[in-house]
Amino acid sequence: MSNRLFQTVIHQMKDVVGRTLGVIDENGIVIACSELSKIGESKQRVREELSYSADSVVYDGFTYRFVSSSGKGECIVFVEGGDSEADKYAQMLAISLGNIKSLYDEKYDKGSFIKNIILDNILPNDIYIKSNELHFTGDEPRCVLVVKFQGLTEIAPYKIVQSIVSDKTKDFVININEQDIVIVKEVSESAEPEELEAYAAQLMRTAASEYDARVLIGISSAVEKLKDLARAYKEARIALEVGKVFDIERPIMSYENLGIGRLIYQLPTTLCEIFLGEVFKKGSLESLDRETLMTVQSFFENNLNVSETSRRLFVHRNTLVYRLEKIRKLTGLDLREFDHAVTFKVALMVKKYLTSKPTKF
Repeated sequence: MSNRLFQTVIHQMKDVVGRTLGVIDENGIVIACSELSKIGESKQRVREELSYSADSVVYDGFTYRFVSSSGKGECIVFVEGGDSEADKYAQMLAISLGNIKSLYDEKYDKGSFIKNIILDNILPNDIYIKSNELHFTGDEPRCVLVVKFQGLTEIAPYKIVQSIVSDKTKDFVININEQDIVIVKEVSESAEPEELEAYAAQLMRTAASEYDARVLIGISSAVEKLKDLARAYKEARIALEVGKVFDIERPIMSYENLGIGRLIYQLPTTLCEIFLGEVFKKGSLESLDRETLMTVQSFFENNLNVSETSRRLFVHRNTLVYRLEKIRKLTGLDLREFDHAVTFKVALMVKKYLTSKPTKF
């Protein structure tokens, strides 16, 4: 259990109790205390004394009690004083921390369970059995967010995301590697991609403002079954990859809003090569210079409107028409015709996909 969580409880209770109180870990070291100077002290002798006692023990001016009745391998709470009041406070503190620890450990076990699911480390039949053991509600809609950190941060990425995602939610934060953190988020049945993107945007802003961390976030579609979380995880990874492959300049990518890029990404490369060979004459695409390709991109962004595109590019209308005519002669496609423009747009995306040769998940 997190020492920080123990310290938070101790800090909240110290003013109510009015006495020094704290927690000793299974190694006999003080890990939380209302007197911060005592943190780190060794109390191994107390653990030995308490192991022979049925309830509590008074030693060196403090009352000590195990957090749970089993004693073995458990934490110990202590309260200043050896009177009956100290014993009552110690008992209440032990019960409180015991319940908190039980809930914390249960959530930790569920987090490990979820991680095994998304990484395909558990058989489908075992998912049902394990979810029952953990009293896991399996049929709630959930989505997966992959948070990819760009560059180094002073605080570990996992701790950054964990601090942003509230412990009070039913969401899980999972450490995949040094740069990739996964959030398995419970959502409503009516949740729209825009709602999830807003959540991701808030997370991104908090990471930047409070931790000076730059992140990219991929969002999956919602799934209702635990076993489908593995698919959702792949969708979130694909969302990030598609954004990188097709130069989509957005730090937040939703799988459901990838458009045709999602389709192209999942096509066999051999089929893509055949398509390019059918659309373009050999070498015609490679003959287009950077200026021409930028003109094409602007033409698409302005809905094939010649006047608006020439205005945005600060060129004469006739100059733009000349460039489009040049493209028609080289490729056989007239971008002023909608069908030809669609074919050209798709072909450029297919070319980028083949050039990148992305790793599939």
